[in-house]
Amino acid sequence: MKVKIITDSAADLPKELIQQYDIDIIPIRVYDENEMEYEDGVSLQPKELFDEMRAGKAYKTSLPSYQAVYETFVNNAKTNTPCIYVAFSSELSGTYQSSLLIKDEVKDKYPDFDIEIIDAKCASLGQGLVVLKAAERAAEGTTKEELTAYVRSLANHMEHIFTVDDLQYLVRGGRVSKVAGFIGGLLNIKPILHVEEGKLVPIEKIRGSKKVLKRMLELIAERGENLQDQTIGITHGDDEEAALALKALLEERFGCQSFIIHSIGAAIGAHAGPGTLTVFFLNKTGIE
Repeated sequence: MKVKIITDSAADLPKELIQQYDIDIIPIRVYDENEMEYEDGVSLQPKELFDEMRAGKAYKTSLPSYQAVYETFVNNAKTNTPCIYVAFSSELSGTYQSSLLIKDEVKDKYPDFDIEIIDAKCASLGQGLVVLKAAERAAEGTTKEELTAYVRSLANHMEHIFTVDDLQYLVRGGRVSKVAGFIGGLLNIKPILHVEEGKLVPIEKIRGSKKVLKRMLELIAERGENLQDQTIGITHGDDEEAALALKALLEERFGCQSFIIHSIGAAIGAHAGPGTLTVFFLNKTGIE
């Protein structure tokens, strides 16, 4: 039986790919200032979120609802479908830990339920690319054991290089320190960050958007290999023009041909904010 790939909405995958590979998506919850609850990608779309954030509205996020996770697991348990759930980084969310508890509860009722829950240590389309590659292999009939090892390897070698327009969004969400946010805002400096062991880690601060893109390309050159043979992920916070400009630079410098370009979703966007720009690729030791 084909392995079902499950993930959460932090993966920021385009809907057409979700449908093509029959991936189960568990929506993360987002709350506005009035404690109104939304489901990422279901009752709250990225464009609406970014427009409201630009107008000064603040959002916060929470775990997927118990019901959403439980129902997804049970639906697959009832059909005896083997599953792999690639979960949002445990360093950025409690989604992974929560899913482990719900898994145990489901297995009490369905003891034969065969599911592996993997902490992606990734976010946004970095997580999404891991999920997509796993779904492609699953469609080819790869066994659950082989897929599990493959997913762990991909997750360990997925690079995230990104910049944000305003550090205050990450500060508000507790993702970077107030000191880093204050300095960035005061000097109008754009930060470059990456994900290391599942955590957001600043790399350096650059003055000026053009210099930021130049430095991002340098980091990609340092960390990537055979980039022209990879599918490169690019996400943006309601700034498709910047994403396409980055795509053109990657095509010119590295000969990249395959891209997935997509807006970050409401769950990631609530913390990163409008104007975020991120590139995802496998590092040198992640190439097969």
